[in-house]
Amino acid sequence: MKTPTRWKKSSHSGGGDGNTCVEVADQDTHIAVRDSKTPARVVVTFTASAFAAFVEGLKDRPRR
Repeated sequence: MKTPTRWKKSSHSGGGDGNTCVEVADQDTHIAVRDSKTPARVVVTFTASAFAAFVEGLKDRPRR
C-alpha cells in the first residue's frame, strides 16, 4: 500500500500550531490515520466500513 500524499487534519486540532490531533487520508480502498506530531511514524489503515464503525464508537465515548 502506498503512502498517502493528501492528509486532512481533524477539526478538533486544538490551539497553537494545530499539531495535537490526528490526520486522515482517503485512499481508494482504505482510510489511513496518523498522529500529526509524528507524521513519519506508524500509519494505521482501516477499510471504509471499519473506519466508520471506529468513528461511531468514538462518538459514544464520554468527553474528558
